[in-house]
Amino acid sequence: MSREIYKITGADKEHFLQGLVTNDVTKLESGLVYAAMLSPQGKYLADFFLVPSISAILLDVDASIGASLAQRLTMYKLRADVAIEKTSLHVHRGLGAVPQDGFADPREAALGWRAYRDAAQQDDTQDWTALRIANLIPATGHELTNESYILEMGFERLNGVDFRKGCYVGQEVTARMKHKTELCKGLARVSADAALTEGAAITSGGKAVGNVLSVSGTDALAYLRYDRAKGQLVAEGVSLTRND
Repeated sequence: MSREIYKITGADKEHFLQGLVTNDVTKLESGLVYAAMLSPQGKYLADFFLVPSISAILLDVDASIGASLAQRLTMYKLRADVAIEKTSLHVHRGLGAVPQDGFADPREAALGWRAYRDAAQQDDTQDWTALRIANLIPATGHELTNESYILEMGFERLNGVDFRKGCYVGQEVTARMKHKTELCKGLARVSADAALTEGAAITSGGKAVGNVLSVSGTDALAYLRYDRAKGQLVAEGVSLTRND
């Protein structure tokens, strides 16, 4: 896991974030807030955790998109009293009881807790990818790309979007998908009798219906066209079983 932690300070920090992210920033009073930032067309740009901190809000994001997210946030800052600064903090994760300095993962109880400390985590032997797949959790750069819509990626189930908070960038498209359409694409768990390959095309009846995404041995997450994935699913000659 490679994460970057940014510190957002200034008198306008809550108001600033509230108009940009998919979740309600006031929920920070209760712990971590999982959220995303979208394009005006409603497509995914970044997902992250907002973390309550003394006189600041921390932002925990995948390192591969940290710099670009900080740059985008800075672009929106304009004259707001907000400062965005990269920190040297490290994410620690674990299962079981939440430590005093930790926070429960808001996406799913099975994902345990997160804490933000000065020293790097040592001896983390937990297979987080397998745990993520078992609980249908998308990840940056795997399931979550610039072509993703967050409702197809399960953000409502993962407490990553709030439909009552008011406007944010991409809100109109997201609200329309929620209230006016039935999702015909999205994530599913699949398994096979042989090892799967990330990115492999999935077919049903000889027609393309999706792709294999994150893989842990013979288990994987897949992006599927639900309306087409009716019969036997096959990826690279291997039969798949849906585990919904």
